Amino acid sequence: MAKVAPFLVHHATPSPSLKLHFSPRNASLHARHSTPGVRCAVATPTSNIPITNPTGSQDEDLFSFDRYMASKAMTVNDALDRALPLVQPERLSESMRYSLLAGGKRVRPMLAIAACEMVGGDEAAATPVACAVEMVHTMSLIHDDLPCMDDDDLRRGCPTNHVAFGVSTALLAGDALLSLSFEHVARGCAEHGVPADRALRAVAELANAVGTGGLAAGQVVDLASEGADVGLATLEYIHIHKTARLLEAAAVCGAIVGGATEEDIESIRRYARYVGLLFQVVDDVLDVTQTSEQLGKTAGKDLATDKATYPKLMGVDGARAYAAELVASAEAELDRFDRARTQPLRHLARFIAYRQN
Repeated sequence: MAKVAPFLVHHATPSPSLKLHFSPRNASLHARHSTPGVRCAVATPTSNIPITNPTGSQDEDLFSFDRYMASKAMTVNDALDRALPLVQPERLSESMRYSLLAGGKRVRPMLAIAACEMVGGDEAAATPVACAVEMVHTMSLIHDDLPCMDDDDLRRGCPTNHVAFGVSTALLAGDALLSLSFEHVARGCAEHGVPADRALRAVAELANAVGTGGLAAGQVVDLASEGADVGLATLEYIHIHKTARLLEAAAVCGAIVGGATEEDIESIRRYARYVGLLFQVVDDVLDVTQTSEQLGKTAGKDLATDKATYPKLMGVDGARAYAAELVASAEAELDRFDRARTQPLRHLARFIAYRQN
């Protein structure tokens, strides 16, 4: 097993001399809620992902990741629907609900719940932070699609928010979702009896993942790097901050509200950062190997805009091998925990590696 890579250093800054990647091994990766106003039919995401069972353990044979993920997605979807009722001005609420309830795999909320359960917490305690992370994620998608950013008109098979509601409303919907996320953590944790110190720490963790320690930093460097000669160190800085940091915050917030020890939290943090980077590596590969219909968003956009990607810098085979290394490293971080409780997170890493959209 490879040692922890330097990219796991918290809030690292890009450096031309910093080598962040592993030496890849030769391994291959093989209901929508309705809202008034603009509507879009979204197919329920399905997957034919072959989940392997390398240990042959009975616990893994009995665990159904599909059922687990469907159950958690239903819990989160219902909670999100209740958290965001239609209020005045309705157009703003409609815009927020249009994107927040547009389906998706709900990977980040599932991370929060699974991490909480793994350390002995329960689903109810984790649901507020799970929903809050999804609100932040949805905000990031709305803003990412804006003309001043990635300028995309398709998301999850539907017109993007600014196409459906206009740029001004989309921008404000994203802002409102960000505000709601922190309110939801504070109120939800109190309602479910989560100690105030844990709730406060979860708020701080999530806030850091949005600003200069996460999404905003990654987006700024990403925009500045378009058309530039970008190396692997800068590429990983972008994706650690723009993608992995929020996945990391989801898992860590779940662990925090579940009462995890400091050692457990740090193992979960490293696991989630590996998984977050894996998510982006696979995303880059899918962008050049799948169609827009398969992805539910515009395919080939990275190539068209000459953005740095893992396939561009490492080749498709190299990127897939790197993804396999990340899966193995992520699973190794779970070895300190009870194996039966780690099954959701082990299978999640494989799910992300083998996903087709």
